[in-house]
Amino acid sequence: MKALLDFVPLIIFFYLYKTVDPKDTHHPLLQMIGSAGGVDNNNILVATTGLIISMLVVYGALFVSQKFRLDKQQWIVLFMTVIFGGITLMLSDDFYIRLKAVLLNLVFAGAFLLSPWFSKDRKPLIQRLFGPVFNLSDKGWMKLNYAWVGMFLLMSFLHGFFAYIFMGGKYWGEFTAFGDMIVMFSFIIIQFIVLRKYFKTAE
Repeated sequence: MKALLDFVPLIIFFYLYKTVDPKDTHHPLLQMIGSAGGVDNNNILVATTGLIISMLVVYGALFVSQKFRLDKQQWIVLFMTVIFGGITLMLSDDFYIRLKAVLLNLVFAGAFLLSPWFSKDRKPLIQRLFGPVFNLSDKGWMKLNYAWVGMFLLMSFLHGFFAYIFMGGKYWGEFTAFGDMIVMFSFIIIQFIVLRKYFKTAE
């Protein structure tokens, strides 16, 4: 249920991004936050407003349901969304909200890469996440950890590619809402297929 809630803001973002007229400077969400809008990017500004509001609501609900706490990953995602989304709305410039996912994936890549040297138990982050699932050697955990570093670097590149390079960012919204999830789920499925013989038994 928690995983499904994480997708609600993305769905709202994509819906607004695709349905709002880029030249509509009088959208109710823009008026609500006192924004004059932009020239031809108001669909992104409205979608960003919807994204921030929905994330505050969803993460507020998760904060209460999780006994008044959020995971570190949830705090990072919420913080970067509010900061970069806020800058986007203040400057009416969608460059910054496009940049958020690029930097967010770099942060995750860095966290996985540095985790063996900065964690108390000296274990890679992936081992703490999948330790109950797989039975791997120390070398195996490090290889899997590096694979996740590579995946996040690839995600960062893809977000930058679709945001700034490919067809002037025409399909950035589609990749942000759906392509991101497809790449992530495909990677996880491949991971489980490759490592299926290392699954721990019920015992």
